[in-house]
Amino acid sequence: MTYTQVLEKLKYYCAYQERCHKDVSDKLWDFQLSENERMNIISELIGENYLSEERFAVAFSEGKFRIKKWGRIKIRQKLKEKKVSDYCLKKGLEALDEEEYIKTLEKLVHQKFNSIKDSNLYKRKVKTVNYCYQKGYETELIWEIINNQTSKEI
Repeated sequence: MTYTQVLEKLKYYCAYQERCHKDVSDKLWDFQLSENERMNIISELIGENYLSEERFAVAFSEGKFRIKKWGRIKIRQKLKEKKVSDYCLKKGLEALDEEEYIKTLEKLVHQKFNSIKDSNLYKRKVKTVNYCYQKGYETELIWEIINNQTSKEI
């Protein structure tokens, strides 16, 4: 493929959904281009606003939170795996609405706690905490919510 064809293909790739620099860079390895050509394509995509790491971080954070109900810890970890800069990572996490974040965690805690059929209250709490922790929520926040909810139910 020619340089122009690859550039057009990557414009479509980036226009379809938000991409991080790592995704685009990985995709560029599929084409037989020199290092200089790969860097030029990335520069052009950034210059024409097809590629924005900050926009990607915000979209990724909001999407994973709303769709998969992930917490900040898991989102941060996945963004770091995608080699997103600390600045963009921070912007992505700041995009999450604090009130919605707490309400989502409260709902997860309530659903999980009530779905566990163990009669031992402590075991139910621990299983609920482990579940929410795997989703990427902060341990202190999980315990605070679970203790508030279980004290209301008792």
